Amino acid sequence: MSNLIAGLHTEHSSSKLRSNPDIQPQAVAGAEILIEQLHKFYGSVKVLQDLDLHIQPGEFLAIVGRSGCGKSTLLRLIADLEKPSYGEIKFKSAQHIREGITSDDIRVMFQDPRLLPWRSIEQNVQLGLGKDQYAHASALLEKVGLKDKAGLWPSQLSGGQRQRTALVRALSHQPRILLLDEPLGALDALTRLEMQKLIERLWTEQGFTAILVTHDVSEAVQLADRIILLDRGHIAKTFQVNLPRPRQKSIAFAELEQQVLDAVLAT
Repeated sequence: MSNLIAGLHTEHSSSKLRSNPDIQPQAVAGAEILIEQLHKFYGSVKVLQDLDLHIQPGEFLAIVGRSGCGKSTLLRLIADLEKPSYGEIKFKSAQHIREGITSDDIRVMFQDPRLLPWRSIEQNVQLGLGKDQYAHASALLEKVGLKDKAGLWPSQLSGGQRQRTALVRALSHQPRILLLDEPLGALDALTRLEMQKLIERLWTEQGFTAILVTHDVSEAVQLADRIILLDRGHIAKTFQVNLPRPRQKSIAFAELEQQVLDAVLAT
């Protein structure tokens, strides 16, 4: 699974956490992830230590914490872009028709959309696809409002449009796990909110497992079923997000946001 094209997903809580049935994933295509006694060292530097984590199929998990706490390292290990020093990461299929996990089942979406500048938007999203998948990619471009931009070059798009292209490229492979490594960090506030809604809508429709690394606590509360706080390579705290979808700013939202922020600041 080492040759991954940029793509994205996270852990899914029980269905009782989503009080609005219209926002539930329509078909759980996500994979279950079991992480056991995970360690990652770079020389003498211990980035992750004895980490255990169970992510349910179709769950949306957010990971927060200070810079250097191991968030992005954990994502790279799940993507098999790096190998653990010790411990195991296991995947279980949520569907009987497809057993096992391949590189196409895991996609990563980064802050930099990493589009090829010499290829059109349509050509970028078709990279690595079979011709029988082109129609699905085209439908996704239309769904995110980029159908009329398909023939343009990446340099002709705004930052938000480039990230939408990266999202389509990831989801065109119909992954069971989408890893989001601060994909919205460089966007302006309005575009960021629009992208949050788009990611949630596509997650709802496709049912993949989503894991989001973010420094934005509000974003974590907005999107996740569960939030984990990493501190010095350990899971310091876990927060269940018991808020109905689609989520609106409310007293309960603000209270949870403050709890998570206080916990981050205390590390």
